[in-house]
Amino acid sequence: MQGLLMEIKTQNSHHLVTTADLNHHGTLYAGRTAEWFVEAGFIAAAKLTNPANIVCLKIHGMLFTKPALKGQVLCFESKIVHAGRTSLVAYIQIEHDDEVILRGFITFIHVNEQGRPDPHGIVINASTAEDIALQQEAQTLR
Repeated sequence: MQGLLMEIKTQNSHHLVTTADLNHHGTLYAGRTAEWFVEAGFIAAAKLTNPANIVCLKIHGMLFTKPALKGQVLCFESKIVHAGRTSLVAYIQIEHDDEVILRGFITFIHVNEQGRPDPHGIVINASTAEDIALQQEAQTLR
């Protein structure tokens, strides 16, 4: 089956860390981070297909390398790096001051009106060395 060939494109969104987003250590609560993380991945998927046909299947991990603090503005960079028959895998990284503080992947499923997996017809073309490496990593996720 010939699919719609799509180049990998990064989508950016931003969030300000406020007092309401903090945990008992005074750093960004992981649950709030997960909410924003999924939202960023969803935005990347929604740029490729109808948002009404996208559901989250699995968060493959959120690896924190540094805490986020109150008052920081975080940049969420998301992109779809792999497409299966019905799946779209997003890579998301969070940066503050040009430093990556979190990274991970999410798999979304393209569904029909009855909520059943439905082929999307998208093929992702990775052209840079970084995107090729992310695509290869995404292909190993289950």
